[in-house]
Amino acid sequence: MWNEPSAGVAVSALDPESAAGQPRPAVVASVEQGSIGEQLGFEPGDQLLSVNGVRPRDLIDYRYLIVEEELHLEVRDATGAFHQVDLEKDSDDGLGLAFTEALFDGLRQCNNHCPFCFIDQQPLGRRNSLYLKDDDYRLSFLYGSYLTLTNLKEADWQRIEAQRLSPLFVSVHATEPSLRAQLLKNPRAGLLLEQLEWFTERDLQVHAQVVVCPGLNDGLALDRTLRELADFGTGDWPAVLSVAVVPVGLTRFRPAEDGLLPVGSACARRVISQVELLQDQFQAVMGTRFAWLSDEWYLIAGEPLPPRSTYEDLPQQENGVGSIRSFLEDLDQATVILPKRLRQPRRCSWVVGRLVEQALGPACERLNAVEGLAVELYGLPSPYWGQDQVVTGLLTGHDLLEGLKALDLGDQLLLPSVMLRQGELVFLDDMTLEQLSEALQISIRIVHGAADIVAAAMGDGQEIH
Repeated sequence: MWNEPSAGVAVSALDPESAAGQPRPAVVASVEQGSIGEQLGFEPGDQLLSVNGVRPRDLIDYRYLIVEEELHLEVRDATGAFHQVDLEKDSDDGLGLAFTEALFDGLRQCNNHCPFCFIDQQPLGRRNSLYLKDDDYRLSFLYGSYLTLTNLKEADWQRIEAQRLSPLFVSVHATEPSLRAQLLKNPRAGLLLEQLEWFTERDLQVHAQVVVCPGLNDGLALDRTLRELADFGTGDWPAVLSVAVVPVGLTRFRPAEDGLLPVGSACARRVISQVELLQDQFQAVMGTRFAWLSDEWYLIAGEPLPPRSTYEDLPQQENGVGSIRSFLEDLDQATVILPKRLRQPRRCSWVVGRLVEQALGPACERLNAVEGLAVELYGLPSPYWGQDQVVTGLLTGHDLLEGLKALDLGDQLLLPSVMLRQGELVFLDDMTLEQLSEALQISIRIVHGAADIVAAAMGDGQEIH
């Protein structure tokens, strides 16, 4: 039931004809218990149309607008009825609303044609969302997704400056203008250094990434890229805060004529030596290693992961830089104190990508030292993508079914949450968790982090049947 401090009627701003070219309404997904939104009567499915007469374009606008202490809200509820609400609140009070989407005016898609783009290396016929090429600066600011800066309009640059949308996360790949334009297949890509200068002049910042394609942007090109990025990483307010160096990922669905080469162990060792040498130089001059290799390089090369201290404050952990090292530390802590035995014997299976199997072996051995507990660790390849050495997050339902169907999985199957689309029980190939559970005839538990894996192995928690 709506509680309206000021009863209202539909105003011109709510007229569908006057809404042409305007952002779509913000659709409420959930309302925080005890929040102002709940007190006002907001429910899932309601549409927030405007705040103080302004239609928010996205979650960023919404957060800026609701900082005001006096708010006038225009809302359309799930029945189609209009409401106008005036309220007063403290400036730091939110409304407790979560929305179905972060962008109310649509996703800004990529205008590049990178041959190594993972979106283009997928089979046809899957859900539409898998083929959306996100290159939106707002999602970069909100969630740390990477963009290229190639499709920004003048109004976008003005908004980034006005709203201080920093740091952003930028896919660089190469700083030499013609090489970057070649890699992205976009002449606007060659403007990168000028754009980084723009960030410098305004005290705005970015985190960068370089996807290394053997024979294209490695070797001298990689050296130049990291050194030129480091030029923007000095001073009291550096424009470039960090760089992640990641290997190109190739699937069997990519065009045969793309000319790309996979990263092998010899290539991985060369890149490790090259970047670690630069890290030492950056440390001496800048006081930070500045550029980091993703964990995959060390796993591909068969070399041990660097110590946790070398990753500093893990600025690129979400990009796979130090994430496995951090996870191993969490596992060490979670397995420091384990019971000597279980009250009831228990057998379960823990599945990861084959690339990380060896690194997780010692933790599995500690769990198996508990009397009555048997944890079988399975590191699977991905026939779906055509990759033998694959990270856990790329395993699909078909990979799991193919790799596990002939095995005795025990009492329960433990699957890391990174295999699933965020917020949904669906794998990258559209197979649902329920379909996999039925096909394997096993109860499945999705695990989130090291402590949850240990608890699940011990039998503490809910199962998904």
